[in-house]
Amino acid sequence: MQYLIDASVYVFRAYYSMPDDMVDDQGNPVNALYGFCRFLGDFMEQVRPEYVAVLFDESRATNFRTEIYPQYKANRDPAPPELKRQFGQCRQFTRALGLMNCSHPNYEADDLIGTLVSVGRREGRRSTIVTRDKDLAQLVAKDDVFWDFAGRGRIAYEQIPEFFNVWPEQIADFLALAGDSVDNIPGVPGVGQKTATALLQHFGSLDKVYANLDAVHEVSVRGAKTLGAKLDQHKDAAMLARQLTGIACDAPIEQPATGLRPQPPDLGAINALFDTAGIGTALRRQAERVSDLY
Repeated sequence: MQYLIDASVYVFRAYYSMPDDMVDDQGNPVNALYGFCRFLGDFMEQVRPEYVAVLFDESRATNFRTEIYPQYKANRDPAPPELKRQFGQCRQFTRALGLMNCSHPNYEADDLIGTLVSVGRREGRRSTIVTRDKDLAQLVAKDDVFWDFAGRGRIAYEQIPEFFNVWPEQIADFLALAGDSVDNIPGVPGVGQKTATALLQHFGSLDKVYANLDAVHEVSVRGAKTLGAKLDQHKDAAMLARQLTGIACDAPIEQPATGLRPQPPDLGAINALFDTAGIGTALRRQAERVSDLY
């Protein structure tokens, strides 16, 4: 089993859940760094993974989705400077902990995770995707796991519809139809989550919906009589959205010679980072315990 960690989710979670008065000697906030380090240390102690990678987002401006649709995620405020600084420190800690990590200016962490899922399958490894992001559920196959660490827990392939309305293979189509306000993807006007779910349950996929527009009136949803015409009118929008909601599984990733196998932590580098950040003994001792595992 390989574990693929969606780092940004846990950096943001720490930033918004840890006290913002946690600062270093220069007055710089370190709440996101502290929370992320604790999460990653807890994960390593609990799981002791044989294969693990931590994937970071790098640039919204140069992402290939922004080239397709400039309004992609344009509804989000830029990360504040104090959080950007801590993202760099979280990346620094991940490297010092001996974990394979990467980012790419043209791909999101989702795409890097998707690529490593694909690589793992070719090499005979199942994947556990550690995240809270519903988009990544589309990568889950029958032997894989979606793990909302410290949240809803592990979700197997068969359980995905209980949490996300549709099967993993349908999630990108679902988001293309219903839209995704979090990522500023409009989808088809007038098609909400209930209608998108009903369409996919009836036809199976976005392509099959559009191949059977003359039968859309048979779907048991409000406004079914006019739904086919609405879908036809906004086909271009749906297909554009589908380019945005699908995860790329062919991103260029340079793996270290050791691959996804954890390496012994560099305790000197960790302590130097913690000295700079004014972080005390609890996380240092945890890093030592992680070091003892390898």
